[in-house]
Formats: sequence, structure tokens, C-alpha cells
Amino acid sequence: MKLSTSPSQWLATALLCMGLVDAHTVIVYPGYRGNNLHTTGSVEGTEGLGAAWSSDNDTMLYPYGMQWVYPCGGMPTSENRTKWPVQGGAVSLQPGWFPGHARAQIYINLGLGTVPPNMSHPMITPFEIVGPDNDPYPGTICLPQVKLPAGIEVKAGDNATIQVIELAQHGAALYNCADITFAEPEDVADVNQTNCFNSSHISFETLFTTASLESAGLEVITVPSLLTTVLPTFLTIAYGLLMA
Repeated sequence: MKLSTSPSQWLATALLCMGLVDAHTVIVYPGYRGNNLHTTGSVEGTEGLGAAWSSDNDTMLYPYGMQWVYPCGGMPTSENRTKWPVQGGAVSLQPGWFPGHARAQIYINLGLGTVPPNMSHPMITPFEIVGPDNDPYPGTICLPQVKLPAGIEVKAGDNATIQVIELAQHGAALYNCADITFAEPEDVADVNQTNCFNSSHISFETLFTTASLESAGLEVITVPSLLTTVLPTFLTIAYGLLMA
């Protein structure tokens, strides 16, 4: 899978961006399931539910937007699959097409099969993105080599789904999916600078975990041990000096 540049693909990406002003998160590569950027109905009409049938049971309503619905933002499995390398490949997305994404956490999971029963195979260590502000902003982030989860083996022709989750500051988990068919690297279309690049105004940060406290915790634990050992001796010496 090589990086290449195509003027026509630059134009296609520019046109895509122009049409996404009201979007949440868009997977640029591999191709996502479809347009799930719709908001329908009202919060009052669904009594606060994220998804509910209309009063005539004819239309599904998404007052907060389709992307709030697990596992793939309300979109069914697609027949238009992208060939993706059997040993892993690129994942690219646009995270800032909605207010409130100055900071967000990104998760990428894998579901196996044509219609995965779940998306329970994490593909990356979650990370945080930092955008310019809380207003909608353009820009793309790309992970050029997302590996398969440990212990997962696939072969050319197997189907799967890549799930991208953006956990926003306002508490929403925004779901998006790309359906793929695994293929040998030479059979996969080139990934290029139009669909895999990192915009300079979006930065990355690691997530803080309690594991980070482990070494610090060991140092704290040794302090009481040190005091237990030294303090009695110190008090004994001090008492002896006073009694002398």
C-alpha cells in the first residue's frame, strides 16, 4: 500500500468537505457505510430517546442525530466494501464537523464477518485529539498503519467492519463504520495524501490511566516503611540526649 498523489482525488476530497458542514464524524478511508449525518424528529417527540419510531410507526426518528446509535450510527451493513490489507492498513477520519469537539477520545474496533455480531476487538490504544476550539472545524487525522488485534487471523476474501467511535466532551459516543474485505496488499488501492494526512491544527494526546501511577505509588509506599524504620531510632537517640 503506497502513498501517491492524484489531483482528481484532491478535488473529490475538497468537494466532500464542502458538503459536511453539519456532520459529526466522517470516515474518509476506508469508505464508510453511508451518510448518517441526519437529524430527524425532536427530543420532545421521542420523549428523550436517542432513537424512536414516529407516531405512525413509519419512520425512525433520531433527534440527536443518527451517529449516536450503536454500533454503526444507524446504518446497516453495506454492499460496497473497501479492500483493506490482510496485515492492517490506514484509517482516516474527519473529527471536527460539529460543535463541542475541541477535545475528543478516539476508539477503533474490529467486527468480524459480513454482519458482525459485535465490535469487540480493539485495534488501537485509545487516544485524545485536541482541535483548535469548540466550533466546527475542518481537518483530517490519519493512522497510516492500524494493525489487526492480537490473536486475530484473517485471509484474503474475509469480510469485516471497522468501527470508529468519537467520544465527545458533551457525553455523546458518535459511531461510524466502514465495511471492508481483506485483500493482499498488491490488490489494495493506493492510500495517498488526499485521504490519509494529518492536519496541523489537530494534535494528539495519550489518555491518562491508573497504570501511570504504579511507579509513583511504589515511591509513596516506601515512605511509611522508611519512617517506621528510622523514626524509632531517632526518638530513642533524642530521648537519651534529653535524659543525659
